[in-house]
Amino acid sequence: MGYAHEYAHAVLHRGRVPMEPTDHVVDWADGPRKGKFYPDAPVFALPGTEDLADVPVAPGLLPDSVPARDADRAPGFTLPLLSAMLRDSYGLTGRRLGVQANTDLAGLPFHTHANWSRGTAGGGGLYPMGIHWASGPSAPLTPGLHHYDVQRHALQRLLTGDVTDRVRDALGADAPADALDADQYLILSVKYWQNSFKYNSFSFHVVCTDLGTLVQTWRLWAAPRGLRIAPVLWFDEPRLNELLGVPGEQEAVFGVVPLHWAGGPPVRRPAAGAGRARTDPGHRPAVRHRDSERSRTLLDFDALRAMHTATLAGAADRPAPGALAAAAAPSGPPPAATAPRVALPGPVLPDTGVRRALRERRSSFGRFDARRRVAPGELSAVLAACAQTRLAGDTDPSGRLRLARVYAFVNHVRDVEQGAYAYDPDRGELGLVDAGPQGSFLQRNYFLANYNLEQAAAVLVPTVRTTAVLDAVGDRGYRLAVGTAGAVAQSFYVAAAALGLGAGVALGFDNVSYAERLGLTEGDEAPLLIMALGHERPGSADFRHEIA
Repeated sequence: MGYAHEYAHAVLHRGRVPMEPTDHVVDWADGPRKGKFYPDAPVFALPGTEDLADVPVAPGLLPDSVPARDADRAPGFTLPLLSAMLRDSYGLTGRRLGVQANTDLAGLPFHTHANWSRGTAGGGGLYPMGIHWASGPSAPLTPGLHHYDVQRHALQRLLTGDVTDRVRDALGADAPADALDADQYLILSVKYWQNSFKYNSFSFHVVCTDLGTLVQTWRLWAAPRGLRIAPVLWFDEPRLNELLGVPGEQEAVFGVVPLHWAGGPPVRRPAAGAGRARTDPGHRPAVRHRDSERSRTLLDFDALRAMHTATLAGAADRPAPGALAAAAAPSGPPPAATAPRVALPGPVLPDTGVRRALRERRSSFGRFDARRRVAPGELSAVLAACAQTRLAGDTDPSGRLRLARVYAFVNHVRDVEQGAYAYDPDRGELGLVDAGPQGSFLQRNYFLANYNLEQAAAVLVPTVRTTAVLDAVGDRGYRLAVGTAGAVAQSFYVAAAALGLGAGVALGFDNVSYAERLGLTEGDEAPLLIMALGHERPGSADFRHEIA
């Protein structure tokens, strides 16, 4: 049993036993930028995205019931499509200054503290993911390695020359076939300090959710266009860290996403057993540009370093096919579930476009209003979208394995009695776990004062059998387990936005109390997030300035 088990236990119990260092104080004045900065790297503007037609979000959120339309399908990625996906997911799209209950409200009118919206949710609004494009010969740009500059919606060329063979070699000959057939890759790195300056030892957990939210945004964006997004999470990580020119203990590659380019020729796959021997071992290209750090003082945290080391071990040893099945979410009702069961209407989403839903996505922060109840059909659609979420990476190429189960604390939903329920996605039903009002429990077990959970129509809770994932695929599976919860959170946000509902996701709650309330203490399901859903108060003061 590796260190990740110990870390998972500490995260689950941090509401009762604080994680070290308990005396950490955030130095906001010396905080890092929300994005990497390469002052000397050449910049290339990406194509505008205004003329790209929006497509319905439903095929991405409810793929089992709403197929993509043939007219929306694309033969592969193009530069305008890639530009739009990057902007709609991680690019800055507007400035927001709504009056809400979060602690940063007083500083938002100042430009230096402005809240810039993005389509993807980020833990604490810190956005530590770095997006790099390794472009090969089928793309219109000169082959090379590029960094996506979120502030300017542009590419910065960090290295010139085709390095996609290096990426394929790092993935290994046993990687999924579509990963080895590609000559375009998005490489996702995490700059730890960009998150740990605030969350210290807890930050590794948070950045794993960030991996899931970003990948799920891409999956939701691509699915209606018939494009596939399937992240690879097992690979020779030190080799890709070296390619990016980053020290692994400070910034590390967490995932690789192959892209198939429209009209691109097939790529010759490496022979079996030769995945890491095709290139000259003496030639090791690497980025020489360096990120310019804003912070003057950088701190190290023992638990963060230990988790980096634990998940790095065996990074290139991909689990055997089917290994993850032992950690699948339970299919039946939990032991605590009792009659009666509540049948929900079939899940239906409006014909909202992906781009519009991502633009409308925001955290409600104390603006929920219990006077306007949510309809059972709306709850059904959000629950179904969450339950159908998969990362569908190299451990589950088919995307059929469900790792997360979803519970619902119902406060103010029409025709559904107050109580805690387990959601059965196969039957579209809620199984009662704990009857009666839940509002005081929800508010009492939330750490902060920026959400009025008792006013939310429902609070959804995704659980993952985290320790079972670690037992099945090793410590590196922590990124997958918690990333799955992050992906569920992104589906939740986008489904709520498509329905015109308020939403908010939080990490600061007493996980153990939720496990006790849901009758999970004898099993291995771990509550990883709380996700509040409901109508917002009408007429709240707000300001929005769209820039994309």
